Amino acid sequence: MLSWRILIPLSLMLTACGGGGGTSGGGTPVLPPAPPSAALTLALAPFASNLSSPTFLTTPPGDARQFIVERAGRILVMQGGSLLAQPFLDLRSVTDVAGEGGLLSMAFDPGYATNGRFYVYRTNANHDIVVERYTVSGDPNRADAASALAIIQIPHPTYINHFGGLVAFGPDGYLYLGTGDGGSEGDPNGNAQNLGSLLGKMLRLDVSGASSALPYRIPSTNPYLGQADVRPEIWANGLRNPWRFAFDADKLYIADVGQNLREEVDLAPASQGGLNYGWKVMEGSTCYQAPSCNRSGLALPVLEYSHADPGSPCAITGGFVYRGTAIPELAGRYFYSDYCAGFVRSFLASGLAVSEQRDWNIAKPGQVQSFGRDGQGELYVLTASGIWKIVKGQ
Repeated sequence: MLSWRILIPLSLMLTACGGGGGTSGGGTPVLPPAPPSAALTLALAPFASNLSSPTFLTTPPGDARQFIVERAGRILVMQGGSLLAQPFLDLRSVTDVAGEGGLLSMAFDPGYATNGRFYVYRTNANHDIVVERYTVSGDPNRADAASALAIIQIPHPTYINHFGGLVAFGPDGYLYLGTGDGGSEGDPNGNAQNLGSLLGKMLRLDVSGASSALPYRIPSTNPYLGQADVRPEIWANGLRNPWRFAFDADKLYIADVGQNLREEVDLAPASQGGLNYGWKVMEGSTCYQAPSCNRSGLALPVLEYSHADPGSPCAITGGFVYRGTAIPELAGRYFYSDYCAGFVRSFLASGLAVSEQRDWNIAKPGQVQSFGRDGQGELYVLTASGIWKIVKGQ
């Protein structure tokens, strides 16, 4: 088992999250979920194979289908355990896969059942980050390829790594994007700490009334709205490559890929903007290439692990909090992995305190590229060639 160092963010302690113990609105004590029995084991059941580098799996709430994103630019539909022959959407002609680029994720609008809208996060031939909106066609298993509406295009010059890659709706109904710092090593352009750049950030957009003339608005509660020389789209900064993040009720989990030493999970109240997660002042809890640094005002990770740990970990792959019903013992546990080490691990967060860290000792399925979550809240592990569902062990 790895040697984990648990760190509570200095700038977020005390009452910042409000997600721990206490009482509900009626005064009834809110008890944390019981820890899973030591006898509980997990396994990975084969779910889908013969895929081309799947990067994401998602579903509209309550839908029985699964939508699988392939890096090259296709979105496939899994229905009743079988992949449909025709893709939901094929964006291969406008998607570039150089370096870490490609079609990296999608998000269904909270009102998808009535408006049929969804959003994709991809890179183009100029290596820019592109987020677009599409609409489903009259066939529920086919999108209307002609319905594309450009939401935002973020220049990503010079380097072909650190694109970030996730687009998701928060509990507030706004659209969030996690962008990488622009690439290379050590953020040479200083993007992550530059509030005039959209790279190395968490962005928050209001796309409810998106049109070609006005593809998004800035929510009135964005922390930098109205400040000179600052991009108002920014929700948080100081991120290196937030490949995956996840909302769960009042919490935001961010798995931020490290440089050469440490991998980290950041945790914050979903409603708290304006946080600085430290890169490149910090890599995890350590000062980056310096014996000391100014940590004041930085939100430090709640969990991190070292590249020197057994298994040769190299890049964290963030997942989701389990909210399914098939394994009720896992309720509230956040799952994550590592691209090189391939483990499947979880922890429980109460406020900003982390407990019940557990390595489920599942045989390494391959290089874990992403996690997925279906309409019933069940979780999936994605590797370069296939997808596995997390199930109870025998």
